[in-house]
This record gives sequence, C-alpha cells and structure tokens, in this order.
Amino acid sequence: MSKEIYLTGDRPTGKLHIGHYIGSLKNRVAMQNSGKYDPFVMIADTQAFTDNARDPEKIRRSLTEVALDYLAVGIDPSKSTIFVQSQIEALPELAMYFLNLVSVARLQRNPTVKAEIQQKGFGEGIPAGFLTYPVSQAADITIFKATKVPVGDDQAPMIEQTRELVRSFNHAYGKDVLVEPEGVFPPKGQGRLPGIDGNAKMSKSLNNGIYISDDADTLAKKVKSMYTDPTHINIDDPGHIEGNVVFTYLDIFDPDKDRVQEMKDHYQAGGLGDMKIKRHLMEVMETEMGPIRARREEFAKDIPAVMKMLQEGSERANAIAENTMKEVRDAMGVNYFNK
Repeated sequence: MSKEIYLTGDRPTGKLHIGHYIGSLKNRVAMQNSGKYDPFVMIADTQAFTDNARDPEKIRRSLTEVALDYLAVGIDPSKSTIFVQSQIEALPELAMYFLNLVSVARLQRNPTVKAEIQQKGFGEGIPAGFLTYPVSQAADITIFKATKVPVGDDQAPMIEQTRELVRSFNHAYGKDVLVEPEGVFPPKGQGRLPGIDGNAKMSKSLNNGIYISDDADTLAKKVKSMYTDPTHINIDDPGHIEGNVVFTYLDIFDPDKDRVQEMKDHYQAGGLGDMKIKRHLMEVMETEMGPIRARREEFAKDIPAVMKMLQEGSERANAIAENTMKEVRDAMGVNYFNK
C-alpha cells in the first residue's frame, strides 16, 4: 500500500518560535513517525524573498537556523525529505502556469494575504510576488502531489486556493494530473499560540515570541514577562483566566489537565500569585523544550553536515518535481520536442 504524501514548510526569515512548534512542527513529526506518510518539508526561501528581496543575507543566514530547528524537534532526514525551495527548478514554471488560471481579484480576496499585507504596512506598494505567493504555495504542494498539508489554522485559505487551482488546471487541460490536497490542522485550541505580550499572534516581527533555540535563562525571563491579568494586583484578588497568556500556555504545555484546572480555580477565587503560576509554567516548558534545545546544540556543531543534508534532500525533491512537470507539460501540450 502506497503512502500518502504530505508537504509543509517555513520561510527562512529568522529562527522558528514555539508558535511554529505548537501550531505545525509537532504535528509534522507525529505524522512522519506514524509511518503512513512520505513527508516533504520545505525551507521556503523563494517565498521569503517576496518581502525580503533586498536582504538576501538574512534569508541565507536563516536557512541553517530553520534547518537546525527542524532537526531539533525531530524532523528526521531519513524519514522526511527536507529541501530548499529555490533549488527545485520546475517550481517557477508551474507557478507561472497557475498564474494564468487565477484572477488578481481572487488573490486580493485571500484573507490570509489581506491580513499580512495590513500587518506589514505595504500600503499601495505591495510587491507583486507577495500578492501572488498563494500561487507559489500551490505549486509547491501540487508538484509533489501532496494529499495532506500540515499547517496552522491561518493557512486554511491557502489550502482552499490550492484546491481551486488544481480544479482549474485539471478542467482546463482535460486530465486529472494534479491532486487536490487537504489541510491537516492542529488539535482544537492549539491553532495559534499568542505572543507573550498578549497579542493574538506570536510573530518574529512583533518581537513577542519564545524561540525553539532560546536557552533556559532566556526562556525563564520571557515567561516572567508574560501578560497575565492587569487587574490582579494583589495575590488575594480574584484573577481572570481569559486573555491570561500564562494559563493559555499551561493549557497547551502542561499534560496534567487536572492540575491546571485546580490552578485556574484557585487563581479565580484569589490567593494565587502571578509569579507562582509563571514559575510552574517555566518548569513545564523547560521539561519539553530543554531536550529539543540540547539536540539543536548538537546539530549546530556540524553545519557542513546540515548543509549536505539539505543538498541531498533538494536533489531528491528536484527529481520528483521534474517527473510531475513532465506530466503537466504533456497535459498542456507544451512538450514540443519530446513527443
């Protein structure tokens, strides 16, 4: 029985944070280790250029950081093909064909793109590459015929746009060459980890994240600074749970749900201080993140080996992508000299 293919990835614009870890990376590792899938994990450097075109060094530097984060959390190159987007020669060709099957208006309606355009403050100066990056993502997914795409909840519109493009392509050229993928989303309640400042989104640009690579002291410092309940001034005051980032993190990281509920009840009744719950969160997070950090430090001792792993993964991915493109060109009738 053949395995299903999944594809997922991240932009190399800095180290990955625990929002990535909870929202997608843990899910990828679980799927990889299930033995049911042939995983492709992409470092999306081409996509990173859509809003970092004048800072190539940032992307190059971040390439190894993202690779180290992948290896640290358990993405295994013996089980998953880890590759670099720009090294897949056929991707720009497929993306260009897709661009002819979607309107500018449809791209502008994509809610994820709209939100990111607003967040980045492009105004009228939206780079064309940024507006069309859902099309590039569709090419990434479909060129490997991925049936599953592990992503965060905010990427649901991207998956739907990919499905639309697959239907448009197969209809236009009369052959079911490409496959409609399905999104695989985090468990309910774990779709997005808020920033330590209480912002709804943890983001590199907002500087409100905890990174997979953060050492123990940095992790502790960031937990101590977390947003809680501004009305909870004295320990005896009743506290609020909703919007309290510490309890949001405990819900996700503490496996003892009864203990978390007891702490919530105590906090709401009064008599439980913010620093006590923060110290507990520090211990819980260090238990999970400490071993990951240690693995990352080991992999970081041999960067040439990490780069060799990326090269080998890219070569394998490139060969598979070219096979799909042969089918695409056949369907479109542009295989002029290979009949």
